[in-house]
Amino acid sequence: MTDAAVPPRPQTPEKAPAPAPALNRARAFWLKQLHSWHWISAGLSLACMILFAITGITLNHAAQIKAEPVVTEQTATLPEPLVARLADMPEETTDPVPDAVARWATEALKVSVAGKPTETTPEEVYVALPRPGGDGWITIDRTTGETVMEVTNQGWIAYVNDLHKGRNAGPVWYWFNDIFAVACIIFAITGLILLWLHSRSRPSTWPLVGLGLLIPVVIALIFIH
Repeated sequence: MTDAAVPPRPQTPEKAPAPAPALNRARAFWLKQLHSWHWISAGLSLACMILFAITGITLNHAAQIKAEPVVTEQTATLPEPLVARLADMPEETTDPVPDAVARWATEALKVSVAGKPTETTPEEVYVALPRPGGDGWITIDRTTGETVMEVTNQGWIAYVNDLHKGRNAGPVWYWFNDIFAVACIIFAITGLILLWLHSRSRPSTWPLVGLGLLIPVVIALIFIH
């Protein structure tokens, strides 16, 4: 008596090997780092990004935004002992005024001229007082000590526009602008990498990124001459 034929056992498809735990840990680590850098840079640059976006609009429409300049003038007289200090300055120079004269200007006119270059002639000392959103100057007669200060204020829109351009805002704002720009670059680059990591589940990612790159290039090539 022969044994009955035993039917072959059905073969089950082999499962794909699971990703190595080390790769999962590495991916989780870098995702955490990217998210951290992304939200930290966003927090640091958020306020200024809003400010610079708004001032981008106001600068673009500067001709339509009218401002009424406000001019303020103050006068004072430099004391005789300090007039004598001006006599010690060369007849023509760009050297700052003596420290004692600068301290007097701070007390009498509430303006800082210490260390600022002058346009000194035999008749007067002139100090420019540029500022964001306006302008100003001060002159001191080298003979009589008669002092005139004039300040022009163009309004808050001109002020924030000049901050956007870094115009006459001083060295602290100059360095802050650089730090803010670096924070924006980190925000953009980490955002791009996060888009790349999540792009498989978001098919519209790269068309949108490409559109954001293509639009300004097309405008520059076709409409800017």
